[in-house]
Amino acid sequence: MLRYVTAAAILAAILPGSQCLALTAKAKMETCKFGADDQKLKGKARDAFIKKCMANKDDPRGAPVGPPPTPPTPPPAPPPR
Repeated sequence: MLRYVTAAAILAAILPGSQCLALTAKAKMETCKFGADDQKLKGKARDAFIKKCMANKDDPRGAPVGPPPTPPTPPPAPPPR
């Protein structure tokens, strides 16, 4: 139990300082440029990546393919003896 509390405290301390949580446009631009450099993008591909990164929109994943799976039914209990 103590390790979960410790892990949660460490994550709470680390996450606000991460680059992915940029609060200003300048910090967001630096993050996007870093991502473009990391992928070695140039020209139009780099511009498109930075534009999409700066838009800060969710990436739609589409509708689910089928209904959610149903849990298997347990086998019937044997009759009492």
